[in-house]
Formats: sequence, C-alpha cells, structure tokens
Amino acid sequence: MSDFRLRVFQSVAQNLSFTKASQELYISQPAISKHIQELEACYQTRLFDRQGNKISLTEAGKLLLEHSERILDAYKQLEYEMHLLNDEYTGELKLGASTTISQYVLPHFLGNFIRKFPQINLSVLNANSRFVENALQENRIDLGLVEGILRLPHLKYTTFLKDEIVVVMNTKSKLVVSDEITPQELINLPLVLRERGSGTLDVIERALLKHQIKLTSLNVLMYLGSTESIKLFLENTDCLGIVSVRSVTKELADGSLRIIEVKDMPMNREFCFVQQQGQESALPHLFTQFAMSYSKKL
Repeated sequence: MSDFRLRVFQSVAQNLSFTKASQELYISQPAISKHIQELEACYQTRLFDRQGNKISLTEAGKLLLEHSERILDAYKQLEYEMHLLNDEYTGELKLGASTTISQYVLPHFLGNFIRKFPQINLSVLNANSRFVENALQENRIDLGLVEGILRLPHLKYTTFLKDEIVVVMNTKSKLVVSDEITPQELINLPLVLRERGSGTLDVIERALLKHQIKLTSLNVLMYLGSTESIKLFLENTDCLGIVSVRSVTKELADGSLRIIEVKDMPMNREFCFVQQQGQESALPHLFTQFAMSYSKKL
C-alpha cells in the first residue's frame, strides 16, 4: 500500500548505491533511477549529489529520508494492525543478530516462530555486535540481537539469555596445559580470538583488565571473524581458543575439545535484544515476546 518510490529512495539513501538498492529490492537499476528521478521532479530538487561513482545525500535528501522512515514505519504498523483485526499476523520483520547468536541461539526458535506466524516475512542480517547496532541506528533492521557488555546510551537493551565465555583447546593438541591456569599463565599461551567489534572480544578484554592484563599482552596467533573458523583453526593448530560455551556443546560432548578453567577470571555476559529508544513497533514486540518465552527452554 505504501508509496514504493519512498522504499526505493530509502534503500538508495541507506546504501548510498543504486546498484545495492537494485539488489536489495530485486528490481533493475534503470527502474531505481526512474523512481528517484520522479521524486526529484515531484519536489523540484536534487536528492543526491553525484561525484563519479559515489553519491551522497543533499540537505533535501536528508530531510526526505527522515520523513520517509517515519512514513514507512507508520505504513508497516497500519498493515499489521489492519490484518490483526482478522487475527492475521502479517508484515516484514528485519532482524540483525551477532554471529554467535545467529549460529547457536536463533536456529532453536526461528523455525517455531515461522511455523506459528507463516505470513510474516522474516529476514536475518548476520554480523558482529557493533555492525548490528550500526544497522539498527541506520534503520536497516527493526530489531537487533547482540552479545557483549558494551552498551550505547541511545539504544535500549533487554536481556533474554545468559552466556559464558570459555577457554578451550583440542584434546589432540601437542600443547601441555593444565585443566586450570591463572590469568598470568594465559598470557604466554598461543591463542586464536574473535575479531574487533565482536561481543565475545569485549567480554574477554573486560575480564583481562580486572587482572591488569591488556589484550595486547596476549600471544594472539590470529583474529577470526566467526566461532566456526576458530574451531577449525583449533583442529589444525596447537593453540587455545576463547568462545561461547554454547558454540562448543557438541565438541565437549564428543571429547574433541576440553575446557581450560582460568582461575578467578569468570567471563559471563548477556544476550540482549536491542532497539531504538522509544520504538515499540508491533512486529519486533511480537518477536521479542515469543523469543523470551522460548528462551526459557534453552
């Protein structure tokens, strides 16, 4: 029902790319250009400055983006509430989830959510926690699910699950490491860790600082972008990894990995929903309530 030209404009404005908007909306690039030209003709002003292959929003474009986001959100709410009159749950919900959550937590209840609400068009952006928070602030997603301990003051965080970060190693590793070590002993051991911006690394860094140990003091062989990459690295390299305990349940059960306790250095965190302050849209609320109920089983 909403003006599709506004959706096109919003996509171009958020991506600052006609090509990416074309891919996101599944329409041709000439069609994207045509919609933007119609809007510019309608308002008799340029919405984008074009410099070679790069574009940026003009002041008029910034104003239109601000209003179009509110208008499109209102349309989504209208569609949802009108269908709700007939007990139908419909609409589009864009989630953003940090890597650990999207791989090891979301799969447990996404299938059940889709079965219960088949008319809701659900998509998931998978990235690290900082990227998800940025996507939320740019209105590219409706709801984020993040890990870690850092909190941005202008975003609202709601805890839905507890998690623990653990040190693990391959049971076939040639390294000789006790079942319990001190934080100081950890400094000299070879490690593979998650990348900067990940919630996992935030927790590790905060735990180390309580023992006056800087992250730069560690013997880090490599930073990797996913926990699965870390697990594969541990299979082929004599080192230790630090990951969510939820990500290694199978490996701990089959005996391929073991946990190394670090004395007096707990690494606990919370998995949280994150939203823009003051936003209480219907579909994100529906999903959070469903997930909060389902997370009690995890």
